[in-house]
Amino acid sequence: MESGVLVEWLKRAGDPVERGDVIAVVETQKGAIEIEVFQRGTVETLMAQPGDKVRVGATIAMIRSPGEAPSAAPVAAPVPAAAPRFVPPPVTPSIAPPAARPAPLPGAVRGSPAARRRAAELNLDLSTLRGSGPDGAITLADVERAARAAPVSARPPAAPAPAPAPRASAPPLAQTMRDVIGAAMARSKREIPHYYLSTTVDLEPALRWLEATNRERPVPERLLPGLLFLKAVALALRKFQDFSGFWADGKFQPSPAVHLGVAVALKQGGLIAPAIHDADQMSLSALMAAFRDLVRRARTGGLRSSELSDPTITVTSLGEQSVETVMPVIYPPQVAIVGFGMVVERPWVIDGAVVPRHLVTASLAADHRVTDGHQGARFLAAVAALLQEPDKL
Repeated sequence: MESGVLVEWLKRAGDPVERGDVIAVVETQKGAIEIEVFQRGTVETLMAQPGDKVRVGATIAMIRSPGEAPSAAPVAAPVPAAAPRFVPPPVTPSIAPPAARPAPLPGAVRGSPAARRRAAELNLDLSTLRGSGPDGAITLADVERAARAAPVSARPPAAPAPAPAPRASAPPLAQTMRDVIGAAMARSKREIPHYYLSTTVDLEPALRWLEATNRERPVPERLLPGLLFLKAVALALRKFQDFSGFWADGKFQPSPAVHLGVAVALKQGGLIAPAIHDADQMSLSALMAAFRDLVRRARTGGLRSSELSDPTITVTSLGEQSVETVMPVIYPPQVAIVGFGMVVERPWVIDGAVVPRHLVTASLAADHRVTDGHQGARFLAAVAALLQEPDKL
């Protein structure tokens, strides 16, 4: 993206903030995201107003560090922030921003993620509220104001969702997302010299281990086969770091951490690939919880800015759609993407005997400016080897 529209501030001048606090909500071509801060301090100045269209990299607020004297006047310069995780360097975009903001889906109510969550807690119907945000968007303040105005007993139950409109043509928001995805992928294929590799992995040891492990877990805590794919990729990247990082300013910049982008299909169409941070450091239980939470927030709203800017590599799987082989396109400025297909039962030769085994095809698309086929083959082999010892994931 090149710019976004500020929907609402969640902090005011004078408010204290901690690292990781959400300070604002910004609307992008792929929906609303929550902007977090990466330092402790006090909000000194808000330099943008709700409804403003702000370019990526522009200063929207000033934060005063603990012990720092207040500024005599606002300074239009970025605040030095000690980010806790690697942030990719800026890449000169080659995609022109859309001429106008996307219109809402037919029958949809425009509101920020924070407003939607609070309205659900208070059993308030967003369609009955009047928004004070850009284009009538409902903000958190609007919800709180409505809650104070009406007693709990008088609040009506939420109205059923409107029936979907006929799909004679793509809704404006969905079409805008398709335009953004198409432009990014066109740029990827134009600028990145892709090479592709794939290998077939015997999943029998992993599935047997998974079945035994899940028998001992409550149903909500059971692990999915795809979780093993994520963890195997994350662990393999510890050794093969040239597949995790960013191409910027004419060179590769490896990431010191593994932030795994997970491709998630959205209900309104299109997809998004937010990051699970430090995936290689997580236990399988923690990774499963993080994965479920990420998918839920990707589809309902509430993703954070770091989750969209931090992925150092992406993993995509179309196994649920009965696709056996995935040949994905690298998402710039990343330099690699891994795909997994459907788990299938096929004849397999073991010690000279043909036996039925469960197999999956793992594929890799990588940037030839950073790695070559030899390194890619070794990386895929490492992923396959890790899946043979699932108890060590």
